Amino acid sequence: MKTPGQAQKFHTRILRRRKRKSDNFLLNETDFRFAADCERMRVDRNRSVLSLLLIRLPETHSAEKDVAFLSRVLEGRLRITDTPGLYEKDCVGVLLPDTPAEGAWKVAEDVSEVYPPGPDRPQCQVLIYPDQHLPRKHEEEGATVGARDSSEVDKDSSDWFFSAPVPAWKRLVDLGGASVGLLLASPLILAAAAAIKASSPGPVFFFQEREGRGGRRFKIVKMRTMRTDAEKRKADLRPLSHQDGPAFKLPRDPRTTTIGRFLRWTSMDELPQFWNVLRGEMSLVGPRPLPVDESQACLGWQRRRLAVTPGMTCTWQVSARGNVLFDDWVRMDLAYADQQSPVQDAKLIAITLPSLLLNRGMR
Repeated sequence: MKTPGQAQKFHTRILRRRKRKSDNFLLNETDFRFAADCERMRVDRNRSVLSLLLIRLPETHSAEKDVAFLSRVLEGRLRITDTPGLYEKDCVGVLLPDTPAEGAWKVAEDVSEVYPPGPDRPQCQVLIYPDQHLPRKHEEEGATVGARDSSEVDKDSSDWFFSAPVPAWKRLVDLGGASVGLLLASPLILAAAAAIKASSPGPVFFFQEREGRGGRRFKIVKMRTMRTDAEKRKADLRPLSHQDGPAFKLPRDPRTTTIGRFLRWTSMDELPQFWNVLRGEMSLVGPRPLPVDESQACLGWQRRRLAVTPGMTCTWQVSARGNVLFDDWVRMDLAYADQQSPVQDAKLIAITLPSLLLNRGMR
């Protein structure tokens, strides 16, 4: 990640290039993503708005000359404060600071009208940060804007736009580690399941919707440690939470069953999450995923923790569980997201078990 000094030089370089009308008008993907992160942090500080215009060229018109033509079109239309760049294959992105959705769609329409009607026109999409409503897609004639299923909405959010790709090394470690972990944990899971079934009515496993990388929702699986009406009682217990911010943490939670207290204290209730890791919804290491209502109650800068895949263990889990303010918890997550590496993950995995046995934080 670039330092503040490097960021200032980066923006100065962009401005000088724009003034020179450089042939290299579009940022490369790495620089464009960095510029987007800078704009996002600016919005978080001044509470303004950022529009993200994505222009996807047809597959038959994605050659270098077609991208160069689109670059010239944008150079003649954009303000000097706007930042265009390569985003993904066949896709060009434009950062439009302090621009509402209507202004972004006006730019999209102006760009589209340069192309003749028909399949050769690019497909435009506008995302708003912070998210205000479901975005729409502007396509060729006959395109409609309407409701869409959850799988489409996931990738149509600014949270998904700002999420980082999962490194190949991390996915390989997750697959190997989760496979071995699930195999070794199977006897403990079976024993816990038998104890839960024998001690309290209800299912063995507990499924809850959480927000993961890019705000995508998934069902986390845990051993059930609470009574079946636990979620209904959460609102009544909220004023008693020992954790500030949107997260809910309550020591000696009255909803917890007798066997559940033991499972939570030993963190055995988390073992089924190896399955979530195998599915790619979680990682062995990453920010702990929050329930949807808690995650959506986070401030804009706090939701930057959704840039990476959530994990079974993290810095907060092993060093300060239940003993820090929510802002500091999030800062730990953001520091991990900026510095994740095989060495960092190995260290956190190595100290997870000792920390669970020694720490007395809230479970």
